[in-house]
Amino acid sequence: MEHAHSIAQHYLSAWNERDAAARRALVAALFAPHARYLDPMMQGAGHDGIDGLIAGAQQHFPGHRFELSGTPDGHNDVVRFSWSLNGPEGKVAARGTDVATLSADGRLATVTGFLDHVA
Repeated sequence: MEHAHSIAQHYLSAWNERDAAARRALVAALFAPHARYLDPMMQGAGHDGIDGLIAGAQQHFPGHRFELSGTPDGHNDVVRFSWSLNGPEGKVAARGTDVATLSADGRLATVTGFLDHVA
């Protein structure tokens, strides 16, 4: 599903964006206004909550970047993709898989993250 790949790439771009205004614009374009995010370590809702999560993760992992792992998959209104969080020296800090549902307008309504590996 090509659409799943595009969604995953845009999602990871938001997590990698360090400029606060640019990141906020990406979050608003990608997530529905009342979207929810949940993983084993954090959760948030709405554009403010999700943007805050991303900013917090960036502060906790300075210089790290998320990269797509494998091939995203999707059907109906559900998308699944895996990622790795890589440090500036290339060492993998974490790997995970996220499952997202889409709203009627095609934006992310929910994202549930699973941590597959944490260094």
